[in-house]
Amino acid sequence: MTVVDAAAEAPDRAWWLQIAAEAADDLATDAVIRDQAGKTPYGEIARLREAGLLALLIPVEHGGGGAGWSTACAVVRKIAAADGAIGEVLGCHYLLSFSARFFGGAELAARLEKESAAGQWCWGGGLAAREPRLTFTPGRDGPVVNGRQGYATGVLVADRLAVRATHADTGEPLAVLIDTAHPGVVCGGDDGDTFGQRLAAGGSVEFDGVPVEDGAVLGPLSWDEDTFSPFSGLSAPTGRLVSAQICLGIAQGVLAEAREYTRAVHAPWPHTSPRDPYALTTYGELTVATFSAAALADQALEALDGGLARGEALTYDECAEITVLAAAAEAAAARAAHDATARALDVVGARSASSAYGFDRFWRNARTHTLYDPVAHRLHEVGDYFLNGEHPPFTLPF
Repeated sequence: MTVVDAAAEAPDRAWWLQIAAEAADDLATDAVIRDQAGKTPYGEIARLREAGLLALLIPVEHGGGGAGWSTACAVVRKIAAADGAIGEVLGCHYLLSFSARFFGGAELAARLEKESAAGQWCWGGGLAAREPRLTFTPGRDGPVVNGRQGYATGVLVADRLAVRATHADTGEPLAVLIDTAHPGVVCGGDDGDTFGQRLAAGGSVEFDGVPVEDGAVLGPLSWDEDTFSPFSGLSAPTGRLVSAQICLGIAQGVLAEAREYTRAVHAPWPHTSPRDPYALTTYGELTVATFSAAALADQALEALDGGLARGEALTYDECAEITVLAAAAEAAAARAAHDATARALDVVGARSASSAYGFDRFWRNARTHTLYDPVAHRLHEVGDYFLNGEHPPFTLPF
């Protein structure tokens, strides 16, 4: 396991990207076989844990890697290029493990970060609004959570679940942290039997009288300007940018593998030149689309870093501007992933249909990931802000 000395300075971005590249190379060696097997990715998460990537966002003084969100997103993109499903598990983990900072404040976040780093927790679940709702019910012996949550990422491998539960008395949605070791937590269900993102360890979760420990309520999730700060609102664009990295990683991954195949085989069709104009133009178009989406995502990440640095001084208008940029980046990344994963098969040719090469996994992973939160919603938000100055609604992708 990669351990960062709490007394030392945080490793720099280049160091973490090298660690991520090594983990990605490891995942890429058997990506096709693992995708076809579709087993719960215990081994894959163990690889990330051993590399120290699970604690990457946790401050060094709390036992973590001390990296920021721009580095975390770059890591997610690298991992997703090798395995889109594992990239999603890692991205969701980063967002959920940071949720105490968004919703619970510095003191609560510090305690949970120390515990998470010490235990090398993997976080799963999801805070997006879903039906039916989980119920948070106060009681004499403490509050409990009951109900069933539909598909959520990483639940089969998570040490802790961050979930959205509605307060039984007030109707307020809350972010709540649950220990998966409790016998009242039953993970897994038919919801996880998807044609793509098979290794995202997803599924439904049943909660039967699961106690909520002291200090495990991360905070409210209702968008109310009297109680919900703009800083908390940055959780939404952060999630959007994590989603964008997953899409960009998948797009870059399929283009890299298609390129290597085309170079080795020379031509996708009989009687054509290795410099076939159609193949070159297609690769050019897909490269431009992916580069453009990546540049937009980087611009949005820069804005997010600025917003996070402002902390509680951030305004609602500034939060809205960052959210719109992130929505645009997610939309562009999703479209780039859709185009790259479909059209790369054309330039590879008929052999791309062979399961031995596994080119289809990129398309399946991209389609599955984007189906849970269609790009049309993000385009509507961007258009409404551009035309009417309307602030985007507070929505989380995970």
